[in-house]
Amino acid sequence: MVSMSDLKQIVQKFDISGTFTSAVPYGSGHINDTFKVDTRQSAAPDYILQRINHQVFKNVPKLQENILRVTMHLRKKLESIPGSDPDRETLTLISGPDQLPYYHDADGNFWRMYLFIRDNKSYNRVQIPDQAYEGGKAFGRFQRLISDLEGNPLFETIPHFHDMAMRLDTFFETIHRDPHHRTKKARDEIRFVEQRAEEMKKIQQLGQAGFIPERITHNDTKFNNVLLDLNDKGLCVIDLDTVMQGYIHYDFGDAIRTSTNTADEDESDLSRVKMDLQLFKSFSEGFLKETGLLLNKTEVEHLAFSSRMMTFIIGLRFLTDYMDGDHYFKIQREDHNLSRARTQFKLVGSMEEQAQQMEDTINGIVEIINQ
Repeated sequence: MVSMSDLKQIVQKFDISGTFTSAVPYGSGHINDTFKVDTRQSAAPDYILQRINHQVFKNVPKLQENILRVTMHLRKKLESIPGSDPDRETLTLISGPDQLPYYHDADGNFWRMYLFIRDNKSYNRVQIPDQAYEGGKAFGRFQRLISDLEGNPLFETIPHFHDMAMRLDTFFETIHRDPHHRTKKARDEIRFVEQRAEEMKKIQQLGQAGFIPERITHNDTKFNNVLLDLNDKGLCVIDLDTVMQGYIHYDFGDAIRTSTNTADEDESDLSRVKMDLQLFKSFSEGFLKETGLLLNKTEVEHLAFSSRMMTFIIGLRFLTDYMDGDHYFKIQREDHNLSRARTQFKLVGSMEEQAQQMEDTINGIVEIINQ
């Protein structure tokens, strides 16, 4: 636990405006420790302070270099769009010591600070189709604006993050070891993975064969990683730790996973878990409005499938972490990661039942865009 006095000293390492008054835990992220920093002066901005989990992100300087490159590119693009507000429509890193985009403290912790974006909303669960549409449009716009980022490829902040083949290999190796004797409790979930393992490698295989291009992707498009304004209009994509090279399906699929689920990510009553087809349609309309002319035919043809794939891989990661002793994802109760995996796999099943309708929905939207 970090004391208020410690937080004040850390905040003072950054080039902020105004006077520190308090810092309180903020948000619901699984990986980093996040605090909202308030300042005394009404004209001064507030800030977001984060302690970066350097056990997950092994090279924080390179991670921060990625984020700085992406946010500066977005700011430059937004400044050329009449009516845009770059301070609200992209994250703004605050400089630390020696003008670096982070602070490395004496205990080995890495900290970063962002300008706080006022008057925003975020949702762990989408409530109405208009919210899904705005989220899809925001994530799609993010894709479109970063599509021409120049220079060397971004640093791979988590190697093989969505590498399905590697994730499956790790899973099967973990259940073989069974270090915490949990395979008996997860027997049904293990069988679920075994039945779908080969199919779920499809996107990776298409990419390796050259049918779909690598792009710069967000790679963690949970719906609560897009901020909406007070009128529920898309505002800003946040949580850029995993922005790196990837396939468009990673972003579309993971966003559908969280924007169309009728229940929470760790819902224990599986009867409440279902993919809402209307929310799928609304999100897809927003996303394809921004990216429809950017994507090739094979990419579009596999968007609907990617929803199942990304829901599967997140469930697989929850299940692997459960089998391995809950080292990666923060848990609040016993068997929390197993519960999360069960919810994801139930959602995969709902998507499988509606697969043809999802395909038809994408095709219908693309036909309208191409008219």
